Amino acid sequence: MLTKRIIPCLDIKNGRTVKGVNFVDLIDAGDPVELAKQYALKGADELVFLDISATLEGRGTTLDMVLHVAEQVNIPFTVGGGISSIEHVDALLQCGADKISINSSAVKRPELVKELSEKFGSQCVVVAIDAKEVDGQWKVHLAGGSIPTEIDLFEWAKQVEDLGAGEILFTSMNHDGTKNGFANEALAKLSDMLNIPIIASGGAGTIQHFVDTFQEGKADAALAASVFHFGEIPISELKAELKTNNIAVRL
Repeated sequence: MLTKRIIPCLDIKNGRTVKGVNFVDLIDAGDPVELAKQYALKGADELVFLDISATLEGRGTTLDMVLHVAEQVNIPFTVGGGISSIEHVDALLQCGADKISINSSAVKRPELVKELSEKFGSQCVVVAIDAKEVDGQWKVHLAGGSIPTEIDLFEWAKQVEDLGAGEILFTSMNHDGTKNGFANEALAKLSDMLNIPIIASGGAGTIQHFVDTFQEGKADAALAASVFHFGEIPISELKAELKTNNIAVRL
């Protein structure tokens, strides 16, 4: 049985970790390099490191930050934000990233998913999808959730799988930062229709929410930010409870 993964997410803006609610009202959550180091020590399975203003500012993810994080951690970590070329991905991997995450650039040019998968391997390519449910329809949003599209979440997820994505990181904008639980119905639908791992993101507030997203949402991994950054849910306690609920985790 494959173990379920717990993944702290570090949203970076101006060199600091930040956290908001529904993608807005950002507050400072600490130094990303120090947080990354602590998470590696405390049992996180992976890290996701997203430069959330890179796309809006028309630049790539800061390589220096990636290099410093890589020096401090011994677990896989994914980097995203403003990635739009093979050359940029190559530079990030050279700095120590294990995987890269693309979002807006994949929507603008879907061929990028195929190009990166063929060059670096599908296991390296995570497609992040920020989507919002409006009138019962899940629609993809771009540029840190700031630009709505008419693209259907499920159709887009299937398309990127066919293009060679190795994982989907699905963030529900409706649930992000609310601490009311993950979008388990949508997650389960994604899991049933795809053959690649699904990372649940948006809505973690309690340990039970993680239990639910693995059992009901059929997620392969669960990502969260503020509950980890502010010490509300210790990873060791979370994993112990998951194990109690017969959910396979790495202790």
